[in-house]
Amino acid sequence: MAFLLNVDRTKQTDLEFVFPSCRTREKLEAVAMAAVPSTPLLKDELDIVIPTIRNLDFLEMWRPFFQPYHLIIVQDGDPSKKITVPDGFDYELYNRNDINRILGPKAPCISFKDSACRCFGYLVSKKKYVFTIDDDCFVAKDPSGKEINALEQHINNLLTPSTPFFFNTLYDPYREGADFVRGYPFSLREGVQTAVSHGLWLNIPDYDAPTQLVKPHERNTRYVDAVLTVPKGAQFPMCGMNLAFNRQLIGPAMYFGLMGDSQPIGRYDDMWAGWCVKVICDHLGYGVKTGLPYIWHSKASNPFVNLKKEYNGIYWQEDVIPFFEAVKLPKESTTVQECYIELSKQVREKLGKVDVYFNKLADAMVTWIEAWDELNPSENSGTSTA
Repeated sequence: MAFLLNVDRTKQTDLEFVFPSCRTREKLEAVAMAAVPSTPLLKDELDIVIPTIRNLDFLEMWRPFFQPYHLIIVQDGDPSKKITVPDGFDYELYNRNDINRILGPKAPCISFKDSACRCFGYLVSKKKYVFTIDDDCFVAKDPSGKEINALEQHINNLLTPSTPFFFNTLYDPYREGADFVRGYPFSLREGVQTAVSHGLWLNIPDYDAPTQLVKPHERNTRYVDAVLTVPKGAQFPMCGMNLAFNRQLIGPAMYFGLMGDSQPIGRYDDMWAGWCVKVICDHLGYGVKTGLPYIWHSKASNPFVNLKKEYNGIYWQEDVIPFFEAVKLPKESTTVQECYIELSKQVREKLGKVDVYFNKLADAMVTWIEAWDELNPSENSGTSTA
């Protein structure tokens, strides 16, 4: 905003005529600053969703950052196993019996024995925002040694606009110390609402099984102080272990698919959701950010087990990704639900030829939307671009 701050206010009317977005951006920043409450940010507007099969001792490290917020814990695996949560956290815990009771005949759309079960937490949340994290992710430190409040950084990403229609070479122009570079169209500087904030990881990278096998000792030690908007029309591999999103804008599309137990594929749940979400965000005019914040991913999963889960996905993605890159949604689809149902039809039509699994997945996508609307009747009109 240095450019605007140095402007002679007596000439601002002329400036607004030539660069109409300048005044709008100034207002936008003022509104954003006013919208950010004192710490903790969005305390009553955000849920933290955690899938788990074990006791949640890892929360002790996150206590300074997570304790003010409500947790939704989705227990995978044996529902008779008791999961303990450290004292002092406000939470609700759901296991498979709860999922079956609440969803009834629609329960099979929620994966079993896979972290994809986390999307049940998105269904039952009633908050505007959701942050989801895996139970093997700890607090990271920046290069100065300061502990990173990942949740706060995600919130900052979600509360500032994205720029999917024109790439800014100085990264996120809304961060302190940055701005739009010379040549960036003023008509696009307002940006659009951010629907997704995708965070990264230090220590154990999010590699697929073949890469794990050839680089078993590789660790990510590079801290890159940057946030980018994923451009419109570009896909990306979304990782669910450090992710936040505006549930009000894009929640019905955050379905992590059919994975794990009795399914021919695993470990593609978050990526499937990311591909669907990106297509719908592009269609409805929302943004997706990636980069900061970092978390510390503490342990690598077994690459041989992962290879068995990923085997079909490694082959299928060579058809799936081009499908998502080419898919078009009709102008008449103006809500997330309408977009997702249309997407399910195209999945059946195009990807059903790749494998019959995708016909089953298309059915589950429809069931998911039905479950969403049933549990969230006040939202069943979807999110409109109007």
